[in-house]
Amino acid sequence: MSRPQHKRQSPRREASVEGVPIRSLPKVSLHDHLDGGLRASTVFELASAQGATLPAANSRELGEWFAEQANAGSLVEYLKTFDLTISVMQSAENLTRVAREYVEDLANDGVIYGEVRWAPEQHLEGGLSLEDAVQAVQDGIEEGEDAADANGHSIRVGQILSAMRQGSRSLEIARLALDFRDDGVVGFDLAGPEEGFPASDHQEALDLLAQEFFPVTIHAGEAAGLDSINSALLDGRALRLGHGVRIAEDLEEIAAEGDEVRVRLRDLATWVRDREIALEVSPSSNLQTGAIAQWGTKIEDHPFDLLYQLGFCVTVNTDNRLMSRTTLTRELALLVDTFEYGLEDLETLQLNAAGSAFLPLEQREELIELIQDGFERA
Repeated sequence: MSRPQHKRQSPRREASVEGVPIRSLPKVSLHDHLDGGLRASTVFELASAQGATLPAANSRELGEWFAEQANAGSLVEYLKTFDLTISVMQSAENLTRVAREYVEDLANDGVIYGEVRWAPEQHLEGGLSLEDAVQAVQDGIEEGEDAADANGHSIRVGQILSAMRQGSRSLEIARLALDFRDDGVVGFDLAGPEEGFPASDHQEALDLLAQEFFPVTIHAGEAAGLDSINSALLDGRALRLGHGVRIAEDLEEIAAEGDEVRVRLRDLATWVRDREIALEVSPSSNLQTGAIAQWGTKIEDHPFDLLYQLGFCVTVNTDNRLMSRTTLTRELALLVDTFEYGLEDLETLQLNAAGSAFLPLEQREELIELIQDGFERA
């Protein structure tokens, strides 16, 4: 296979592939944080109403501030930007609004199915119960779905409830997810600082979810390496890996000639690839947090294409649209410009995501058919 030799290009305003606007293509979003996807204007409005001291004079400058703060090259520093967004998400009214706008923004970007993850335990300062918080988000999701349907764009969104790695409420959040499994919650996640907080710290919660056959995805292979991925799979029985990009550390280069490279997959990488465990890769975010620092600091250094060419089940995601100033269309455009992907590649990436969605088999098959039909018409 070839090492990518392309220089990074900024996506055009109307990003396209083979003459087709990428925004018009049906897309699936699996890794997108609710508290990282607010509109800058909404944060500015809600924070101002609360009398908060803001680091910017208007919403445009606030959007720029989020992006600048997020470009720290450290996951720990990157996560500090969430203090502001979470502070305006402490009431049912605000949670519902943020969730509604989240769905509307995804629909406007051509997403037909999304999974939004967030940590209910971080949204109780205004007096909400965990159950009230989840219901408020679900209300907003349904309002957003109805609004999108009215505008001729069908979209469905499921919640993934995250427990914080550094916290002690994972069992409580696991039970909460199970309580809402028939009311909008489709999965469970472990999020937060990865280094020093292994999945095994939350064994009781993870065992319960396994006993109840409830889907789990775990942030792993972003700020920490192979041990974290191993723990997510063995201790967490994760069906997907949040980012998971550092699985590339388990690839051994055995020969190279010019731009051709041959690699051997070690045991962990072989398991992840052969079992088609989805990697929820977020290219822009991976650059910002330093997840790919060992390979370089530019998008062309990202091991995404290597993993794709080797047959891993890679999916494309945004992670935090506000902090990365991105959309799923933009992330796909970056890959098109960098690795010269075509329509067939983008369809494969969307089919990977659809096949890995936390949905019943019949609904995944329907989603796959919608994607295939959409690309065929493109």
